[in-house]
Amino acid sequence: MMAPGSFVPGNRSPRLPSSYYPWKTTLLCAAALAPRILAQDVLAPPPATPSLIPSSVENYQTNQAVQMRVFSSTAPSIPQENQPFKWGPLVFRPNIFYQFLYGNGIQSSPGSQQNTIVQQFSPAVVLDEGSHWTLNYAPTFNFYSSSAFRNTINQSVQLQWGTTWREWFVTASQSYAYTDDPEIQTGGQTKQENYSTVLNAVYNINDKLSANVGFNQMFTDYGGTSSTNLTLGLSNSRSWSTMNWLNDQIWPRLTAGVGLGLGYNQQEGSPDSIYQQYQVQLNWRATDKFSFQLSGGVEEQEYLSGGASSLLTPIFSAGIQYQPFEQTRVSVTANRTVSTSAYDNENLESTSIMGDINQRLFGGLYLDLSGGFSADNYVATAVLAGAISRNDDVYSANIRLSCPF
Repeated sequence: MMAPGSFVPGNRSPRLPSSYYPWKTTLLCAAALAPRILAQDVLAPPPATPSLIPSSVENYQTNQAVQMRVFSSTAPSIPQENQPFKWGPLVFRPNIFYQFLYGNGIQSSPGSQQNTIVQQFSPAVVLDEGSHWTLNYAPTFNFYSSSAFRNTINQSVQLQWGTTWREWFVTASQSYAYTDDPEIQTGGQTKQENYSTVLNAVYNINDKLSANVGFNQMFTDYGGTSSTNLTLGLSNSRSWSTMNWLNDQIWPRLTAGVGLGLGYNQQEGSPDSIYQQYQVQLNWRATDKFSFQLSGGVEEQEYLSGGASSLLTPIFSAGIQYQPFEQTRVSVTANRTVSTSAYDNENLESTSIMGDINQRLFGGLYLDLSGGFSADNYVATAVLAGAISRNDDVYSANIRLSCPF
């Protein structure tokens, strides 16, 4: 029997410690940062980013009869007429992000833990074209004090579009992200590329009923250029899914809906799978300071080969937001999901809870305290001899000062 954290070269799935503690303290002084796609459970994710979406999309969401969110997670955006970098319909919004972080017990490779300082710098830019298009680009330079890690340059690009037409509201986005960060799932610094396509359409049937149709496509490539990726035996994956809702506005501050989702997953060296989701959702704006969102149901996944039994999993997503005072914001979220893991013949069941307190101290200075817990369980998608069972308990804490300007 191997000790926790040990790794045998050539073994497909490393065994990581049952508990991992990425305690983090961050000092941040930044403007708005372009959205980016990140690997799950990376060591140092950037702070929550502003909703840099086309103004037509923002206006539609703001003007809905039922507003679920008590507050926005970011500072209010600057009106286009006040932008210094504006030429005709084009508006350039330059952004600067810097993060200093110290971590101990960070795994540079499975079973090899390091102490390191991580400095991240990102000169980003957002381009608005009229009220329907935005283009976000953000390179992120990562510098490690430990020679066990590679200094890297991550890349993120996102194109977003939205419009309204009669009773329709339609949005689309295409994203690309290249990352090379330490990950809890792989136990090492891991190169990957993500390509994401999202299409969504809302049709207002009448004053009470609306239909929401969504389509998602996600490609994840680990490639063979990294020795860490080759050693771990990471597998590229492709997924296509649709989630469709019928919603009813029961009262002015209460909506409920039923949803049906379908999906198809492909992963190299693993059985293809199809799944169905059956969900209900409830959105309640109890007061001007309190709102509650809940969706839940079951996901049934069937494997097209490999001999594994179908997997029936309860899934849910819940959030509570409370703003007791103008400058004080509190939120708690919880999720349970099923997704394709980085390793072949394995799915990842993840249950998480996260709390966040945001307080404006004075002027433009904000204090953000957050923490959470995630229980990750790896489930075999094929009947294999010697399949490895693995469970990760992940604890996180974050203290952040931010100064948008």
